[in-house]
Amino acid sequence: MKYLVTGATGFIGTRVTRQLLAEGHEVRALVRTPARAHELQAAGAQLAEGDVTDLPSVRNAMGGCDGVFHLAGWYRLGVRDASPAEKINVDGTRNVLQAMKEASVPRGVYTSTVAIYSDTRGQMVDETHRMEDRYLSVYEATKARAHQVALDYIKDGLPLVVVLPGAVYGPGDESPVGASLRKYLQRRLPLLPRDSEMCWAHVDDTAHAHLLAMQKGRAGEAYIIAGPRHTVTEVMNTAVRLTRIPPPRIQVSARVIRALAQIMAMLERVAPIPADYTSEYLRATGAATYLGDNTKARKELGYVPRDIDSGLVDTLRADMKRLNLPLPPQLAPGP
Repeated sequence: MKYLVTGATGFIGTRVTRQLLAEGHEVRALVRTPARAHELQAAGAQLAEGDVTDLPSVRNAMGGCDGVFHLAGWYRLGVRDASPAEKINVDGTRNVLQAMKEASVPRGVYTSTVAIYSDTRGQMVDETHRMEDRYLSVYEATKARAHQVALDYIKDGLPLVVVLPGAVYGPGDESPVGASLRKYLQRRLPLLPRDSEMCWAHVDDTAHAHLLAMQKGRAGEAYIIAGPRHTVTEVMNTAVRLTRIPPPRIQVSARVIRALAQIMAMLERVAPIPADYTSEYLRATGAATYLGDNTKARKELGYVPRDIDSGLVDTLRADMKRLNLPLPPQLAPGP
């Protein structure tokens, strides 16, 4: 089979591309700068220069493909210029699905996110859940609109499967989750959000779930592919056990973080604030829960995410090597 992958150089997209190649499929990767995708090309992927915001380039890349994985997206928190979010997340999704419709591609998988439900307030939600509050970030709001674009195309008959990852972690993670983990390893993480809770899935399991959705997912259906439920504190305790590096001493409640976010919102009006101290960043990372039930994906796709202990081993090992930190015996590679 020949597949087009958007976002192929991203955290999840790279793994999806490599797993497809490992299964013997042809992969065409839509990339903005081919020179920066030489590793994918060396692995066997065909490179198609283009951008999801440019419909003609998407059309050109999609020709002759048997399926499409649309993973390209914008994910930032606390940045001053969030204008690319609408163009990439919403308009880019519309471009990819429109090109898929025009080319009569028989199968597609679109990567949404559990964040379209925003703060689930401790509730484990499933695919039928509808968010009725305001979104905490530009990312959530634009991904929710993109999700609706996908639903509209599905109603129009597009053979699309939607997957919704939760918190995705693993080697090479450049998201706030990965950045926080590396700060912890360097003993520079100032505090822990005591009440923040997510469903954690290793990046390789998340990528595999995309392949399962393409192979087994029912067209028109959505599947939450989040992992097991843990608070940030629980994940940190696992990291401490594996690395013997002490955790931050300060743990802050969601109520305190929300109050701090209100203060930062006022300060932002008069002075620039570092991204990870902005009101948006604090609300979305320290005072919310993002919980999605993966029962449907387990039952229909055969999705089985690994536990947090085994998932953190290779993650911490890779990050400690990246930071030139000595590996404790429990993280040393086996013989």
